[in-house]
Amino acid sequence: MTLKQPIFLKPFFQEKIWGGQRLKIKFGYSIPSSKTGECWAISAHAHGPATILNGQYKGQTLDELWHDHREVFGNVTGEVFPLLTKILDAREELSVQVHPDDVYAMKHEHELGKTECWYVIAADKDSEMIYGHHARTKAELAEMIEAGQWDKLLRRIPVKPGDFLYVPSGTIHAIGKGVMVLETQQSSDTTYRVYDFDRVDKKTGEKRKLHIKQSIDVTNVPHNDPKLDITTHKQGDATITNYIATDFFSVYKWELPLGKASFKRREAPYTLVSVLDGQGKIEVAGESYTLAKGQHFILPFDVKEWTIEGSLSIIASEPGAKA
Repeated sequence: MTLKQPIFLKPFFQEKIWGGQRLKIKFGYSIPSSKTGECWAISAHAHGPATILNGQYKGQTLDELWHDHREVFGNVTGEVFPLLTKILDAREELSVQVHPDDVYAMKHEHELGKTECWYVIAADKDSEMIYGHHARTKAELAEMIEAGQWDKLLRRIPVKPGDFLYVPSGTIHAIGKGVMVLETQQSSDTTYRVYDFDRVDKKTGEKRKLHIKQSIDVTNVPHNDPKLDITTHKQGDATITNYIATDFFSVYKWELPLGKASFKRREAPYTLVSVLDGQGKIEVAGESYTLAKGQHFILPFDVKEWTIEGSLSIIASEPGAKA
């Protein structure tokens, strides 16, 4: 069965010890509490599936659509929908963490590994991320963790709105206080905490669990920043930024100050789209759909061409060869 229209989605929200209220303030979402940390915007993961808002599959979750109507996604193979788009609001610093690759995650967690990337939506003045470490060997990494030498071990970098960071599996990292990002990642919820600033969860009265052995097992040593080849080009009235193309995903920014641009998908079977700012419309197969800040949708396999008009800032992604 063909589906020639966008699939708009209702996000799933996650409360976090470090979360805040900016998902409501900035995007107008109805959030569960003042400690809402994550908007799982385009998600088919069992821990937080998004719900379809329009069309013949309205009311179904994205994971149900993936399992029951694979033709919508070009009949691609794979047990799980491979990508997950989130918006994260870090009112406080996240735990220092690291994610496994596919091989380790499948063996130990029975799900995909987690390579991800961040587009910085907002950041307070002098905001930082923890990104990488200074250990030269696994033994030194273990020693510094055991000794709690966090200032010596952890690498901090400044960030500002509009920055893009690629976080391959095995990268020690933490989103900093006052930072909001759109995260494109493999569809996995496996996180190994290295350090959590000795915080106590008010609900349990206990510190959150750490995963020291697993963290040491999967961390890349030494840390090397991935080399990015970020390019831009004009397409109609839009400026297209190509951030990254990996075996897991490709990520783009479509910036339309005010005008119109036409798009044609090449090889990917479907496209994930998140509207970060502005308003306008998308035209698909002769039908027009309103776009506004905070919307998330998928352009399915049978949507090969589309036109976007208005004043919009959009992050889009597509699955890679290993997705």
